[in-house]
Amino acid sequence: MIIGVPKEIKSGEHRVAIVPAGARALVEQGHKVLVQRSAGEGSGISDEEYVQAGAEVRESAPDVFNEAELILKVKEPLPQEYGLLHEEQVLFTYLHLAPALELTQALLRNKIIAFAYETVQLEDGSLPLLTPMSEIAGKLSIQVGAHYLQKENGGSGILLGGVPGTEAGRVVILGAGTVGANAARVALGMCASVTILDIDLNKLRYLKDIFDNNLTALVSNSSNIESAVINADLVVGAVLISGARAPRLVTKDMISKMRKGSVIVDIAVDQGGCVETAVPTSFDNPTFIVDGVIHYCVANMPGAVPRTSTLALTSATFPYALKIANLGCQEALRSDSSLGKGLNVFKGKVTNKPVADCLGLEWVPPEALLDSPVKRLPYQL
Repeated sequence: MIIGVPKEIKSGEHRVAIVPAGARALVEQGHKVLVQRSAGEGSGISDEEYVQAGAEVRESAPDVFNEAELILKVKEPLPQEYGLLHEEQVLFTYLHLAPALELTQALLRNKIIAFAYETVQLEDGSLPLLTPMSEIAGKLSIQVGAHYLQKENGGSGILLGGVPGTEAGRVVILGAGTVGANAARVALGMCASVTILDIDLNKLRYLKDIFDNNLTALVSNSSNIESAVINADLVVGAVLISGARAPRLVTKDMISKMRKGSVIVDIAVDQGGCVETAVPTSFDNPTFIVDGVIHYCVANMPGAVPRTSTLALTSATFPYALKIANLGCQEALRSDSSLGKGLNVFKGKVTNKPVADCLGLEWVPPEALLDSPVKRLPYQL
């Protein structure tokens, strides 16, 4: 199969979808790997490293898209890339389609086969390709929040850890999954006062146990959320419903009652956000203010640490990419049920039910399409 790796063009995005070791492994399996010039530079990977691994460097994105049968990316295609996608091409990347009707329509219109990293799901419910970026985003959220709480950055002048004779900063984390647990770990490490809320009591018990009762763990309901949020210095939105739009847990009224100069970091913004006032921002202009509260809503936070993020992400995604390349889509789907959860769009059909429900589109189960004819790709095993 011909695998293409274009350079990411989203603002501030410096990750790359494959490292030289991955390119080498694909080439050794008989595949052809095309990497756009300077695609890895932001992650500290030179074109020469890819060449030494057996990949071929192409000058432009059209050169990569036009020739490749499988496109490996990090972030969703942007409007200027829609026209580069072609029928029956396979796309493997983060998509976050639930709040993105225009992107979904473009994928359907181009009749491509699109797998989303964030919805690949194991039998135990875990999300192996989202986990590493969730870990990074959770840890970054506290660093970012601490930065914007500083007075010179517009914040209220709170030091999260405090000092003797003062109260520690109050951090509220909505969601006790991977993002929330990592946010709590860093916040507690900074000696902040941490409250975490979730609807899953088992998750709360687990975090309460591993953090030696140093955090407050509350059941997530509107009353507890409001009480915690209006008294918080930093609120971290870490809510996830796989494939679906994030629930709106923090209302504009709650925000109006927060102390001026407090900070909200909504990590769920790539799925629509769990804060009513949240809208996606970029690294070029990462924050905005509502009722005196700083909102940080960058939708690709791990892109701030691309070297770490690229290595963590590609370690998780590569086995799946190799399976698709070696077997082709049909056999890969038959051999691995987790990829069925990852399939979001198949040749003009939406195959992820939460995405279809959120966007009001028809849903077709992936298994119903397995016998649909697909172009025979080279190097299939």
